Amino acid sequence: MKRLYKLENQVKHYGWGSPEWIPRLLGRENSSNDPWAELWMGVHPEGPSKIDVDGIGLDELIRQDPSRYLGEETRREFGSLPFLYKLLAAGKPLSIQAHPNKEQARTGWERENVAGLPPHAANRNYRDPNHKPEILCALSPFKAMCGFREVREIQKILDSFSFGMEPGAQSGLEAGAAGNLRALFTALVKALESGPALEVLIRTLFNLSREARRALGIYARQGRDFLTQTYPEYGAEWQTTAYFASLYPEDPGIIAPLYLNLLNLVPGEAIFLPAGVLHAYIEGFGVELMANSDNVLRGGLTEKHIDVDELVRILRFTPFMPAVMSAPREAGVFTYPSECREFSLSVIKGRGVQILTGSSPRIFLVTEGSAILSAGGGREKLSLSQGESAFAAPVEGSEEFSLSGDYTLYAAGIGHA
Repeated sequence: MKRLYKLENQVKHYGWGSPEWIPRLLGRENSSNDPWAELWMGVHPEGPSKIDVDGIGLDELIRQDPSRYLGEETRREFGSLPFLYKLLAAGKPLSIQAHPNKEQARTGWERENVAGLPPHAANRNYRDPNHKPEILCALSPFKAMCGFREVREIQKILDSFSFGMEPGAQSGLEAGAAGNLRALFTALVKALESGPALEVLIRTLFNLSREARRALGIYARQGRDFLTQTYPEYGAEWQTTAYFASLYPEDPGIIAPLYLNLLNLVPGEAIFLPAGVLHAYIEGFGVELMANSDNVLRGGLTEKHIDVDELVRILRFTPFMPAVMSAPREAGVFTYPSECREFSLSVIKGRGVQILTGSSPRIFLVTEGSAILSAGGGREKLSLSQGESAFAAPVEGSEEFSLSGDYTLYAAGIGHA
């Protein structure tokens, strides 16, 4: 019985993508220099993988015999492959966003269906009835924002930011505009002393007039050097805010680095993002694994639809700093802890033979070197080079998978939460 299938995967060419990282990993030329943003591995209807047998979709293969290709436990619980696996290449910032939990997704999906919104309407918040927790593991140095800072720290940073709006400071604004913006931030810092402080912050920023947003963008760019000299401890925040303002000069999300945590991941480090956490990937190359959903509520740095009321409804308005998980450097298997049943991400480094149990369907992606994947006691083998991926149906009973070669690969499977 065949269990190993090499995959052909779809590339998504979003504007924020990098023209280099994905083509380089795949060993392919990008002669047009188009942005290659994501490579999708799985059965998502917007980009299902194909297998190396008759070019049929992985989704079609699984439908032919779900118990065989998923395992009986996964078939009963999910009915199909419950995760979407990606390469993600952020050459520019992705939109600030959060994802709903299962109940929020189900009710939002049903509500928009009743309202008659077409499935791909630009103003639709819910594309499906599923939640979208995710894990991101860096393959290159990776910059991200994730989770609200502590309220007192936000107050301190906002107060420092607004200091440059004082008369005589290098704000780049006329006195009237500087005064109005300074008054706004003074009121905002004061408002953060109230009960629903973080919700007040988000709603206030999205209620800014266009004039105030424009002034904010000018100040973020032109006040950067003054702020860096005056408050060097927040140099990364001022630099990132100025960068965002150069891309989206009238977007209130440009000051997100002042209220969200900034993270710098090194290759091999990963973060898990549960539902309701505001975040954005700023720059870098990594693997991303998530529940099989496309539900995104946006919160800035975008020209797409933003539904402030729905965003506020799903957000966790509590400080949150994700744990940074680091894989060992030596050969072996390391699974990144996550909090959901739909997926599990492991990194496997081979300098010989590695044995894996086979109770879960998996997708393997080689990021360095080459590997030979075997099943059925070596009766079935598949060679994988850098950039190649494969689907492995679960083996039965005491059977195992084995990996040999000199390689680094990332394996997506079913979780155990």
